[in-house]
Amino acid sequence: MLRRREFLALPIAAAAFGKSVPTRKVKVETAFRSPGPKPNGLQATRDGLWILDQGDNRAYLVAYKDGKVLRALDTESDRGSGLTFDGEALWLASTYNCKIYRTDAKTGKTLASFDTPGCGPVNWTPEGTRSSPLAAKPAPRPANAAAKKELGRRASTGAHGMEWKDGRLWVAVPPSQTIYRINPKGFVVEHQFRTAGDRPHGLGWEGDALWCTESNDNAFYKFDVKTGEYSAKIQLADSDPLPHGMTIWERTMWYCDDVGVVCRFAL
Repeated sequence: MLRRREFLALPIAAAAFGKSVPTRKVKVETAFRSPGPKPNGLQATRDGLWILDQGDNRAYLVAYKDGKVLRALDTESDRGSGLTFDGEALWLASTYNCKIYRTDAKTGKTLASFDTPGCGPVNWTPEGTRSSPLAAKPAPRPANAAAKKELGRRASTGAHGMEWKDGRLWVAVPPSQTIYRINPKGFVVEHQFRTAGDRPHGLGWEGDALWCTESNDNAFYKFDVKTGEYSAKIQLADSDPLPHGMTIWERTMWYCDDVGVVCRFAL
């Protein structure tokens, strides 16, 4: 749940939630299998592509070309959903204990721990959760009343997508449907705006614009981070792998489906 000061800080752009924007389709390529069973966070760096796995709680640095593992770290992340790199250390979204960890990029040791802003139960019911077309056929959805009851029982969850830019940490948090800019000194929220849907995930920079994955919408939205307005949308096909973690490198958008594949397409 948002604190009162966080709610009051939401920009007017929240009124644009659900608006129509220019939309385009892309040709998705499956680049390679992930080294872990359930990839959920991605971060592009000069040294390679970082993957945070929600299944084994490991962070992997892999080669862009073929997914070869260059480094593998055990972390304290609890089913983490996102990571980024500040030039010295990794930041991990430890989703199921609502923590954000700053982690040694060589050893996986936790250097600092912070509480996630906007954490809480997710805002969608099991009926409204999109599943990967690559996954086994899901069990039938519960009736609406049962789904709502299940939603009320869910434990709090925290951050998903993360990015680092100009000394600031950017974090997408599904329970509050909000993207936060955080000053790591004191871990203070300086700015925030609403996401385009109810299940934000990976983040990626294209110049000064920030793209955000919307997993239930099977799409990506492009934001002006100063105003919180989104101006463009990339819509995936129903047959494409479902987007979770996302990052951008050399005009290519990379994303992962948590069934174990890493994908890409040209921006």
